[in-house]
Amino acid sequence: MTEHKEKILSICNSICKNTLMETLEIEYVDVGENYLTARMPVSPKVHQPDGVLHGGASVALAESVGSAASYVFLDAKEFFVRGIEIAANHVKSIKEGFVYAKASIIHKGRTTQLWEIKITDEEGNLVSNCKLTTIALPRK
Repeated sequence: MTEHKEKILSICNSICKNTLMETLEIEYVDVGENYLTARMPVSPKVHQPDGVLHGGASVALAESVGSAASYVFLDAKEFFVRGIEIAANHVKSIKEGFVYAKASIIHKGRTTQLWEIKITDEEGNLVSNCKLTTIALPRK
Protein backbone atom coordinates (compact mmCIF):
# COMPACT_ATOMS: atom_id res chain seq x y z
CA MET A 1 0.00 0.00 0.00
CA THR A 2 2.88 2.41 0.77
CA GLU A 3 4.21 2.14 -2.78
CA HIS A 4 0.72 2.75 -4.17
CA LYS A 5 0.26 5.82 -1.90
CA GLU A 6 3.62 7.25 -2.94
CA LYS A 7 2.76 6.83 -6.63
CA ILE A 8 -0.60 8.61 -6.23
CA LEU A 9 0.98 11.47 -4.26
CA SER A 10 3.79 11.78 -6.80
CA ILE A 11 1.29 12.06 -9.66
CA CYS A 12 -0.83 14.61 -7.76
CA ASN A 13 2.22 16.73 -6.99
CA SER A 14 3.67 16.49 -10.51
CA ILE A 15 0.54 17.90 -12.18
CA CYS A 16 0.78 21.06 -10.06
CA LYS A 17 3.71 22.51 -12.00
CA ASN A 18 2.95 25.98 -13.45
CA THR A 19 -0.46 26.16 -11.76
CA LEU A 20 -2.08 28.00 -8.88
CA MET A 21 -1.19 25.03 -6.67
CA GLU A 22 2.51 25.61 -7.33
CA THR A 23 2.11 29.36 -6.71
CA LEU A 24 0.47 28.65 -3.33
CA GLU A 25 3.05 25.88 -2.60
CA ILE A 26 0.31 23.28 -2.11
CA GLU A 27 1.71 19.80 -1.62
CA TYR A 28 -0.26 16.54 -1.50
CA VAL A 29 0.95 14.63 1.55
CA ASP A 30 -1.39 11.70 2.30
CA VAL A 31 -3.99 9.54 0.60
CA GLY A 32 -6.21 6.79 1.94
CA GLU A 33 -9.13 4.67 0.87
CA ASN A 34 -11.56 7.62 0.78
CA TYR A 35 -9.53 10.78 1.40
CA LEU A 36 -6.70 12.96 0.09
CA THR A 37 -4.72 15.43 2.19
CA ALA A 38 -2.69 18.45 1.09
CA ARG A 39 -0.80 21.10 2.99
CA MET A 40 -0.04 24.74 2.30
CA PRO A 41 2.42 27.04 4.08
CA VAL A 42 0.97 30.12 5.74
CA SER A 43 3.21 33.10 5.06
CA PRO A 44 2.77 36.71 3.92
CA LYS A 45 2.23 35.33 0.38
CA VAL A 46 -1.24 34.06 1.44
CA HIS A 47 -2.08 36.68 4.09
CA GLN A 48 -4.82 39.24 3.91
CA PRO A 49 -3.72 42.82 4.74
CA ASP A 50 -3.98 42.35 8.52
CA GLY A 51 -1.49 39.46 8.53
CA VAL A 52 -3.67 36.32 8.77
CA LEU A 53 -4.47 33.59 6.25
CA HIS A 54 -6.72 34.93 3.49
CA GLY A 55 -10.01 33.06 3.18
CA GLY A 56 -9.58 32.94 -0.59
CA ALA A 57 -6.31 31.04 -0.19
CA SER A 58 -8.11 28.56 2.06
CA VAL A 59 -10.84 28.10 -0.55
CA ALA A 60 -8.21 27.63 -3.29
CA LEU A 61 -6.58 24.94 -1.14
CA ALA A 62 -9.94 23.25 -0.51
CA GLU A 63 -10.94 23.21 -4.17
CA SER A 64 -7.50 21.99 -5.20
CA VAL A 65 -7.52 19.01 -2.85
CA GLY A 66 -11.18 18.18 -3.49
CA SER A 67 -10.76 18.26 -7.26
CA ALA A 68 -7.58 16.20 -7.07
CA ALA A 69 -9.39 13.68 -4.87
CA SER A 70 -12.11 13.38 -7.52
CA TYR A 71 -9.42 12.52 -10.07
CA VAL A 72 -7.87 9.97 -7.72
CA PHE A 73 -11.15 8.21 -6.93
CA LEU A 74 -12.74 8.41 -10.41
CA ASP A 75 -11.48 7.08 -13.73
CA ALA A 76 -9.50 10.11 -14.95
CA LYS A 77 -9.00 8.46 -18.35
CA GLU A 78 -12.76 8.48 -18.94
CA PHE A 79 -13.77 11.73 -17.19
CA PHE A 80 -12.55 15.21 -16.48
CA VAL A 81 -13.58 16.89 -13.25
CA ARG A 82 -14.73 20.43 -12.56
CA GLY A 83 -15.74 22.09 -9.32
CA ILE A 84 -19.28 23.43 -9.63
CA GLU A 85 -19.93 24.79 -6.13
CA ILE A 86 -17.87 25.47 -3.04
CA ALA A 87 -18.85 26.80 0.38
CA ALA A 88 -16.53 27.65 3.23
CA ASN A 89 -16.87 28.56 6.88
CA HIS A 90 -13.72 30.11 8.34
CA VAL A 91 -13.63 29.58 12.10
CA LYS A 92 -10.05 30.34 13.19
CA SER A 93 -7.29 32.70 12.09
CA ILE A 94 -3.71 31.59 11.55
CA LYS A 95 -0.61 33.70 10.88
CA GLU A 96 2.15 31.17 10.19
CA GLY A 97 3.00 27.50 9.90
CA PHE A 98 1.08 25.08 7.73
CA VAL A 99 -2.57 24.33 7.14
CA TYR A 100 -3.72 20.85 6.15
CA ALA A 101 -6.77 20.18 3.98
CA LYS A 102 -8.30 16.71 4.12
CA ALA A 103 -10.91 15.98 1.45
CA SER A 104 -13.28 13.15 2.36
CA ILE A 105 -16.04 11.87 0.12
CA ILE A 106 -19.62 12.39 1.32
CA HIS A 107 -21.39 11.35 -1.90
CA LYS A 108 -19.83 9.58 -4.89
CA GLY A 109 -22.37 9.68 -7.68
CA ARG A 110 -21.73 8.82 -11.32
CA THR A 111 -22.00 12.48 -12.31
CA THR A 112 -21.65 14.58 -9.15
CA GLN A 113 -19.55 14.12 -6.06
CA LEU A 114 -19.79 15.91 -2.72
CA TRP A 115 -16.62 16.42 -0.68
CA GLU A 116 -16.07 17.69 2.84
CA ILE A 117 -12.74 19.44 3.23
CA LYS A 118 -11.58 20.19 6.74
CA ILE A 119 -8.68 22.64 6.95
CA THR A 120 -6.71 22.40 10.18
CA ASP A 121 -3.57 23.94 11.64
CA GLU A 122 -0.52 21.93 12.71
CA GLU A 123 -2.13 21.17 16.10
CA GLY A 124 -5.28 19.80 14.47
CA ASN A 125 -7.46 22.83 15.27
CA LEU A 126 -10.18 23.50 12.71
CA VAL A 127 -9.41 26.61 10.63
CA SER A 128 -12.07 26.21 7.89
CA ASN A 129 -14.74 23.71 7.00
CA CYS A 130 -15.57 23.52 3.30
CA LYS A 131 -17.94 21.59 1.05
CA LEU A 132 -17.16 21.11 -2.62
CA THR A 133 -19.41 19.71 -5.32
CA THR A 134 -17.61 18.35 -8.38
CA ILE A 135 -18.96 17.09 -11.67
CA ALA A 136 -17.43 14.30 -13.74
CA LEU A 137 -17.89 14.93 -17.46
CA PRO A 138 -17.05 12.31 -20.09
CA ARG A 139 -13.98 12.90 -22.21
CA LYS A 140 -14.87 12.93 -25.89
